[in-house]
Amino acid sequence: MVILTSVMATGALTLTACGSRDDKGGDSDNGGGTTLTIGVDAPLSGENSTTGLGIQYGAQIAVDDANKAKLVPGVTFKLKAYDDKAQPATGQSNATTITGDKTAVGAVGPLNSGVAQSMQQVFASANMVQISPSNTNPQLTQGKNWQTDKKRPYKTYFRTATTDELQGSFAADYAYNGLKKKKVFVVDDKQTYGAGLAKIFTEQFKKLGGTVVGSDHVNTGDKDFGSLVTKIKNAKADLLYYGGQYDESSLITKQMKDGGVKIPLFGGDGMFATTYIETAGAASEGDLATAVGVPADTLPAAKTFIETYKSKGYKGDYGAYGAYSYDATTAIIKAVKAAVDANGGKVPSDINALRSSVVDGVQKSDFEGISGKVAFDQYGDTTNKQLTVYQVTKGAWKAVKTGTADLG
Repeated sequence: MVILTSVMATGALTLTACGSRDDKGGDSDNGGGTTLTIGVDAPLSGENSTTGLGIQYGAQIAVDDANKAKLVPGVTFKLKAYDDKAQPATGQSNATTITGDKTAVGAVGPLNSGVAQSMQQVFASANMVQISPSNTNPQLTQGKNWQTDKKRPYKTYFRTATTDELQGSFAADYAYNGLKKKKVFVVDDKQTYGAGLAKIFTEQFKKLGGTVVGSDHVNTGDKDFGSLVTKIKNAKADLLYYGGQYDESSLITKQMKDGGVKIPLFGGDGMFATTYIETAGAASEGDLATAVGVPADTLPAAKTFIETYKSKGYKGDYGAYGAYSYDATTAIIKAVKAAVDANGGKVPSDINALRSSVVDGVQKSDFEGISGKVAFDQYGDTTNKQLTVYQVTKGAWKAVKTGTADLG
C-alpha cells in the first residue's frame, strides 16, 4: 500500500509515493489569509496513470485559475494529490488522509468506480464533498438496485461524468445501427466499471436485435490473451466489445489482429487514452471507444484550459477527463465562495460546518463550465448527458458521433 504524506507544499505541488517528486503545480496565491485544501485522488503511477494524471492536472489548473482571479477573497486554495494506483484499499486510505486534514474542504476523484466504492463511506462520515470526473457505475449514485428502485446512498458524492446506463446503451446503438454489427463477443475485466459497462451493453445490444455469440472475462494485469483470441475467432464475431481499461484492451486488440481476427474492438471511456493507440500500434486502427461529453477541443470555453495544460508541460492525457476534473474542482471552489458569502464574507471557523455548507453548495451548482453546463440532479449525477463515440483513424482518436443515449 502506498502511503502519501499530507505535508503542505509551498510553491510546487509535492506528491509523495515511495519517495517524493516535485510536480509542476500551483503557481498563484491570494497573498495571505486562509488556506483551504482540495484533495485529488487518482492513479498517478502504474495502470491507468495516463488518465489519472489528466485528472490531477485538470484540478490543478482550476485551483490556479481560482487563486489568480481571487474567486474567494482572502482564501488561497491548495491542491494535494494522492496516488491510489487504481487500488480500492489505497483509495480508502487516501480518503482517510484527506478527511483528516483540517484544512480540506473537498475532494476530486477517483478515476475508477471500484476505488470510489471504497471511499464513499469515508467522505460521507466526514460530511465532505467528493466529486468524480470519471466514475460511471450507476450504483454509486443510485444504489445497488438502481435498475428497479433508485436510492441515493451518499449525499456527499457527486460526479461530472454521466453513467454507464447511458454509455453502454449509446455504444450498443452505434454498434448495431451505426456499424451494422450483428454478432458481438463481449469481454470484461471483472472490475466494477468494466463488468457493469459490459452488462449494460449486452442487454441493450440484444434488445436492439443483435446476438452475443460469446463472452469471457480477463484479469487486470493479464498479458497473454491467446486463448481468448481463439474463442473470439471460433465464435465468428464481427465485433469485440470490451468492458475495462486501456491497459488490457490495447494488448487484446493487438493479439487479436496478429491472430488473424480482423474485427474492431469497441470499449468505454476507460479505453479512451492516447496510450491505447501507442501500445496497440497499427492494430488499433478502426477500434472504437465511447467517452463522456463532447471533445474538449471543440468547446470554446476549454480552449484556454488546453493551452495552459500544454504550456505547463503537464503529463497525462487531458482529453478524457481533464475538463471534467477542472469543472468538479471549480464546483467545490464556488461552493466555498457561497459559504463564505453567507457568513458575512468570512470563512466559517468550524471546518465541519464549512464542509457541510460546501456539500449543500455543490448540490445547488448551476454554472457554465469548460465542459458544458455544471449541475447535479437529486442523485448527484450530472445533468450533462452528452456522449461521444471515437474511432482510431490514422493513429489518432477521431469523433464519429456525438449525442445522448436513447433508453426507450
